[in-house]
Amino acid sequence: MNSNRLKNTVQEILDFAEIEINGKHPWDIQVHNNQFYKRVLTEAELGLGESYMDGWWDCQKIDEMIDRVLRSKLDEKIKRKPSILFQLLLARIFNLQSKHRAFIIGEKHYDLGNNLFQLMLDKRMNYSSAYWKNAKTLDEAQENKLELICKKLYLEPGMRVLDIGCGWGAFGKYAAEKYGIEVVGLTVSKEQVALGKELCKGLPVEFRLQDYRDVNEKFDRIVSVGMIEHVGYKNYRTYFKTAYRCLNDGALFLLHTIGDIKSRKSIDPWTHKYIFPNGMLPSVAQIGKAIEGLFVMEDLHNFGPYYDKTLLVWFDNFNSNWHKIKDKYGERFYRMWKYFLISSAGSFRARRNQLWQIVLSKNGVHGCYETFR
Repeated sequence: MNSNRLKNTVQEILDFAEIEINGKHPWDIQVHNNQFYKRVLTEAELGLGESYMDGWWDCQKIDEMIDRVLRSKLDEKIKRKPSILFQLLLARIFNLQSKHRAFIIGEKHYDLGNNLFQLMLDKRMNYSSAYWKNAKTLDEAQENKLELICKKLYLEPGMRVLDIGCGWGAFGKYAAEKYGIEVVGLTVSKEQVALGKELCKGLPVEFRLQDYRDVNEKFDRIVSVGMIEHVGYKNYRTYFKTAYRCLNDGALFLLHTIGDIKSRKSIDPWTHKYIFPNGMLPSVAQIGKAIEGLFVMEDLHNFGPYYDKTLLVWFDNFNSNWHKIKDKYGERFYRMWKYFLISSAGSFRARRNQLWQIVLSKNGVHGCYETFR
């Protein structure tokens, strides 16, 4: 098929989303290389992301383009080539998030360099959606999120809390300072442990470079923010069994996670290759099945649209500070990271991705659980 026919085919698909090739709207795609058409038709998400990294196309408002693409379900109208289908099949067959593979995500993503994340995130280093209710700045919105978590968990001085996927200790530091608790944080990132210990110096916040499956202690509360996305559907039950085993009777577990509107058993090829190796978003159904017989779901709070705004602020921070780190990472990394942040914003705007805070109790709260918003 010649390039004109390929271009016409792509345009026919884009027409469903009212996106025009080389059009004048900010969401229109500007194509610089005619090989783009074959690549995106055969490689779908992977081809779209990689061709952007290679400079084959640009778009003034990638987030608006992705919003339109997902709302029109264009990703379902493209057939992937066999090699990509094979990779998706492997995710179904093999446990890509097994214990011996647990540290891959730390090495490939979270160990990219603390300076990168310090220049992009808020002052407390929260790498998850902020809570923008009554907030004007990222710092305010992230502190709102931390305070919301603490309130939903009904923290009290002296409690011992397990933080599964603690990052650089944003929750631990805030909760130890404001609520007088003791925190044990788990991460698979050496860089996070090193900086986290420095940020939390003098506080009862312990960092462990440890897989969640290896914990066998009792805690008064458990919190897990943005970590189950790395667990994988084959391990959801094990994840919640571990939390159940480590939680005192009647205690609370707050799960903060990105969620999918469909139950999936495969991974996004581009995100897997370049951003979050082996990452997988859970659905409500998958979480429900995994907690059955273990926990009572006391509350589910969805504020996915707040992640849209959070991601755009992260990109603004990254973009304005790029000159400080560009010699270390290079232009292709810049385009990759820009595409990651802004396309993700579009996916939340399209409501394809959700953001849930779920409060679970072991054996149920006596009476009625009173939540916060």
